Amino acid sequence: QVQLVESGGGLVQAGGSLRLSCAASGRTFSSYTMGWFRQAPGKEREFVAAIIRGGDIKYYADSVEGRFTISRDNAKSTVDLQMNSLKPEDTGVYYCAATASTLFYGVRTRSTYDYWGQGTQVTVSS
Repeated sequence: QVQLVESGGGLVQAGGSLRLSCAASGRTFSSYTMGWFRQAPGKEREFVAAIIRGGDIKYYADSVEGRFTISRDNAKSTVDLQMNSLKPEDTGVYYCAATASTLFYGVRTRSTYDYWGQGTQVTVSS
């Protein structure tokens, strides 16, 4: 199994940037599709971005397309989320997730993911 730990969250003003990182421990990180989800106060956890095993195929929520970039380094067993042009509505707890699923269809769905990190808080002030 894989253990996930997020870092890099913090407080930033609107228009600023943050880079989140997720460190994985366990077996064969490269065999997992990785995703980022976020949860704002009073809202359900929502999909942000995903990256397939080799790193060449990426998916983004419409709300972050063009502003966020997901990447992975399989040699270091890490996945990052570069967040630019941040908006107050980006505020929430960001979670790293992993799935061994080989299907592309479910990468935007919470139930697809088998492992989750503890989350890191991102707060964007206006």
